[in-house]
Amino acid sequence: MTRHDRLHLVWEYVTLTIACFIFAMAWECFMIPNGMSAGGMMGLCTVIQYATGGAIPAQYSYIAINAVLIIVAVIAMGIGFGFKTIWCILVSTLAMDLIGRTGALHAIPGEFFFVEERILIPVIAGVLEAVGLGLVLRYGGSTGGTDIIALMVNKYYPVSLSTVFLLSDVVICSLLLALPEKNFSDMCYGLVEVVIFSLVIDIVVGGKRTSYQLLVFSDKYDQIADHIIHKMDRGVTVLKAQGWFTKQDRNVLLILINQAQLSGLSRVIKELDPRAFMSISPTHNVYGEGFEEIKTGVHLSKKKKDDIA
Repeated sequence: MTRHDRLHLVWEYVTLTIACFIFAMAWECFMIPNGMSAGGMMGLCTVIQYATGGAIPAQYSYIAINAVLIIVAVIAMGIGFGFKTIWCILVSTLAMDLIGRTGALHAIPGEFFFVEERILIPVIAGVLEAVGLGLVLRYGGSTGGTDIIALMVNKYYPVSLSTVFLLSDVVICSLLLALPEKNFSDMCYGLVEVVIFSLVIDIVVGGKRTSYQLLVFSDKYDQIADHIIHKMDRGVTVLKAQGWFTKQDRNVLLILINQAQLSGLSRVIKELDPRAFMSISPTHNVYGEGFEEIKTGVHLSKKKKDDIA
């Protein structure tokens, strides 16, 4: 590893650490001190905290549930699941514990972050969570939770990631209604946070569910294609083309990847061929294996029965 690579790696982990603290602020500064919850794994952990009267703090159940999920994910998806994910979970847990113990950072009456308009609390929290998680995703990490669940479900079943995220967020927000001291308005605050988070993260990283289409022009196309196939478990298509200036035949790679894989692949391409030419276009509608399920309006099981009949 060169000195540049080491510095780049350090920069990535410094950014991930800062992003985890921003993510933790959304919950420990704003949502939890005001008795609010939202979607995702942290939303579930806050419900557990409220249900136990604070006996089980959110950060403890957060790391415990994620530890189980990581073990299951490694078994189901392989050891290459990612050290960055483990790092982000550990740092997020530490950040939540530190901020949770610092009352001056809580958005409650008498403290600096106090917000009198209660509806603004989930709005601010949604923005902070989107910025924190957006940076984590941009640098190839994950804070675990429903991200891990969604990846595992999508690996074995034709269910889109966006569907898993949406269903889990709605279910977790609805769990507040099972607590005696919570009501419908508390659930609505959580849904506000979910909506704001979804809107802002599109601005930060193009959305965690956004995919990208890449056209790569490189003399080392075969090495790049092998990396995508064997290291990223993604498909790649080789297109035959001709450079009109040189009149020479060339091979162009057509690649479809998700947001979390973009930065890693870009770095690999630059390392393999610093002179490579690459065009990147965001796309919000990618249907097929590993992406969204094709929407035909006909259930596959019903279609098979009709074919047999």
